[in-house]
Amino acid sequence: MATPTLALIPTGYKAGKLYSVLPESGVGDFTVVRATEATRVNEEGLIETMGANVPRLDYSGGGCPVLLTEPQRTNIWTNSNLSASISLDGLTRTLNQGISPSGNNDATLFNETATTGTHRFYRLDIPSTSTDFSMSFFARKNGINIIRIVVQGGTKFADFDLSLGTVGNESGINLSTIEDYGNGWYRCIINVTASGWVGLYALNDSSQNSYLGDVSKGVYLYGAQLELGSYSTSYIPTSGSAVTRNGDQVNGAGDAATFNDSEGVLMAEVSALANDGTDRYITLGTTVNNVYIRYQTSTNSIRCNVTVNGSSQFIASTTLNDATVNTKLSIKYKLNDFSLWINGFLIKTDLSGLTPIGLSELAFDDGGGGNDFYGNTKQIQYFNTVLTDSELETLTSWTSFIEMAQAQNYNII
Repeated sequence: MATPTLALIPTGYKAGKLYSVLPESGVGDFTVVRATEATRVNEEGLIETMGANVPRLDYSGGGCPVLLTEPQRTNIWTNSNLSASISLDGLTRTLNQGISPSGNNDATLFNETATTGTHRFYRLDIPSTSTDFSMSFFARKNGINIIRIVVQGGTKFADFDLSLGTVGNESGINLSTIEDYGNGWYRCIINVTASGWVGLYALNDSSQNSYLGDVSKGVYLYGAQLELGSYSTSYIPTSGSAVTRNGDQVNGAGDAATFNDSEGVLMAEVSALANDGTDRYITLGTTVNNVYIRYQTSTNSIRCNVTVNGSSQFIASTTLNDATVNTKLSIKYKLNDFSLWINGFLIKTDLSGLTPIGLSELAFDDGGGGNDFYGNTKQIQYFNTVLTDSELETLTSWTSFIEMAQAQNYNII
């Protein structure tokens, strides 16, 4: 197989720059813009704050890192360490009582009081009119095994088992998930359309929310986050006021000498952050002359396109069961010779059409600065010549059953 002209495997970086492996000249490096700090999970599995404009190589999935790019979000829970601005009912609170997912002694411990009734805290943070938002906490059991995140006066909720790492009963929730952060810590997340107050209940082992409390039983909490939007994003620490994390912009790789207008292959191994209704592009070229990969609006699918002077020459798409699952794909373009391969399978060929002109930049957007790609990127490769079908199959296939299973989030038993 030919050597790629440009290859991005997220490894090297500095503020404002993400280094490509090829070409060695540096012309293939990406420019990164995000005017605020942001967090990632580092190689030790700990939540780490990265400076403004620093690319985030995230190790959440284990193994090699991915480039994490996210939209702008605001954490409107003003004290994410839960040190203030909450109403306690049947609980006591003690700050800095355990090592949190940040690796610091900044987890807050909530213990039951010896009273019969509910054991909870709550606050009025969400808008008075119904809207889409996500609420999340990092939690670790300390005698309390089950917690319940509630909204809208308690009418909508989801239960999280901190012993099993599973989601239990739920009602009125769009989506509830639990993510393992190691050392007994889980991130408990709900995505919901609601209004009113939001809070957290301790439950007994029979999943009852009203019972006689035991002062020896508690739960460690860290990183409260309340953000408007249909899915949750990386943790945004707050200390007394809401904090906004800007969106990531990644572009500017390559030049006219890097790319071939006549023929080539664009390959990407990527996943979306959510199955949501937004357009997200990775584009070689401009808005009118391009080769692009796109997660589509309103449909849970990937679409690939070759455009010449604003006219589509090749269009191919496929529906995905889950856009957040890792996908390998390659789009080949040459005069009257186009194809799309996904996860080792040929999706579509077309033996007619022109090729784009003036290809000079690879960017995580639509070629004009809009529709930024928000997701996880494991690799991007560009070849300035076409590859054979056998090579394209190999390029987009998994190297082993284990790799495929892990990428597709299968459970291996």
